[in-house]
Amino acid sequence: MKIHLQTPEEIRPQIWKELGRASQDRHHEWRTPVLASVDPDGLPNARTVVLRQLDALAGQLTFYTDSRSPKVAQLQTQASAMLVFWSARLSWQLRVRVACSVITAGPEVEAIWQGVKQSAAASDYLSPEPPGAVLPQGGSAEAVTVNSGVTVHSFAILRAQVLQMDWLELSHEGHRRAQLSANTWAWLMP
Repeated sequence: MKIHLQTPEEIRPQIWKELGRASQDRHHEWRTPVLASVDPDGLPNARTVVLRQLDALAGQLTFYTDSRSPKVAQLQTQASAMLVFWSARLSWQLRVRVACSVITAGPEVEAIWQGVKQSAAASDYLSPEPPGAVLPQGGSAEAVTVNSGVTVHSFAILRAQVLQMDWLELSHEGHRRAQLSANTWAWLMP
């Protein structure tokens, strides 16, 4: 279903509405944006992440990650990053410039972990090996044993503070593009 929006007053809340849907609906196209950061050599590094929560009033998007992931070290060194969302259904691209923080311990991490540890995804955060580690011959992650006994997890929260959004609508009637921040709005050449 194509949504036709005309004004900033219509577009901004619709963007947040779609992001909210994506955080709840695993089939929404914005559920899995690409997160781009900078590696220690200053080179771009991009990967798909899963949008888990958002706070539209605070302008924050939340993702889960393994605290040992290379992206954690990258974002702790350089918090600036870019998220790219695409929806064929809407014909919308959304590029979001963010400042990221990583929360690796504390009550919020433990509260969310209580739910995650009941899911199939828990094994991702219980592995003794970090993401990207070389696997034994044969390449099966199943060959790596998961921690036994005391549950030690590597679950972390990645919080992205939205600084600016670049919204692009592709249409046969003409493309439209706008740049939004918390207090500003500008139409741009597509």
